[in-house]
Amino acid sequence: MRPETPETRQPLRYGYTTGACATAASVAAAYRLLAGLELDRVEITLPRGQRPVFGLEYCRLTATGAEAATIKDAGDDPDVTHGALIFAQVALSESPGVRFHAGPGVGTVTRPGLPIPPGEPAINPTPRRMMTEHLLRLATEQGYRSGFEVTVGIENGAELALKTLNPRLGILGGLSILGTTGIVRPFSCSAYVASIQQAIDVARANGLTHVVACTGAATEHVMRTHYPLPDMALIEMGDFVGAVLKHLRRAPIPRLTLAGGFGKISKLAAGHLDLHSRSSSVDLALLAVEAATLGADGALQEAMRAANTSQQALALAQAAGLPLGDRICALARAQARAILPPEVAVEVWATDREGRSVGHAGFA
Repeated sequence: MRPETPETRQPLRYGYTTGACATAASVAAAYRLLAGLELDRVEITLPRGQRPVFGLEYCRLTATGAEAATIKDAGDDPDVTHGALIFAQVALSESPGVRFHAGPGVGTVTRPGLPIPPGEPAINPTPRRMMTEHLLRLATEQGYRSGFEVTVGIENGAELALKTLNPRLGILGGLSILGTTGIVRPFSCSAYVASIQQAIDVARANGLTHVVACTGAATEHVMRTHYPLPDMALIEMGDFVGAVLKHLRRAPIPRLTLAGGFGKISKLAAGHLDLHSRSSSVDLALLAVEAATLGADGALQEAMRAANTSQQALALAQAAGLPLGDRICALARAQARAILPPEVAVEVWATDREGRSVGHAGFA
């Protein structure tokens, strides 16, 4: 059954990863070289057996081989590469096997900690395996016994990469070719989650013992005033606090700071791991109940329940001298603590819309 949004209850479309698109383009280019076929569409097999058909923007010979391109369709997932032209240039090689190169718009790995070693094009293992399997199968069908040189590119990829975590991960010059299943699930933001996981892995591989995961730029600015950490230690997690916590459960780092706007931190305090409004809402009743534990009277609790926003509820508590921000951060820390392994110490900060700290629960 296909997923639906809570707002519309309309079916959402799945899409395809950059790795699936690159595979389709490389196969089409190889067909042009080996079989002489100028395809306008091509079918590939994904890791779980699905067989999608990709339309091609072009499939043509070049001075050194052949190239083909397809437009990435991410379905209804908010993906920075949705609509991007992904192309592959294929040349025949005297050496067996398949070698990969970064074309325009695809980055190069410069730091350890990623699944691809430094110096290699940022084409992840599953897309490499998909392209290799398809090309070698085609070579067998066509009686070709040598290898391939494959260059993958993304139109405007260098500019698009500035909207991702790639620069902090040490992936320079463009985007990554990603995907483990070939499928992009709507609103899973799988590429973003993968970037968060990679950022943690890069920090660990480079010897960092403290990472700071922030919901956005404003909270990151606050954290920079508290901790003189390198950019590599600062992880923009957006709404995906669950991705941070679950990855650190599998691959721990000694110290974690979680920082976000008060409303988002209150969602974590209520047990939500996806902080986006489509998945969770601020619980004003919870804020009122927690204010009561700090001494709020009935009138204040009722006013907080009737507040328009979490920030308004917080302001009411602050005006009464109640440290509600600290209380909510402590609850959020407890939620994180329940997921993290014992060896990861965690603290939580909350900020207001002006970027000022309004709550803190420390490592102790």
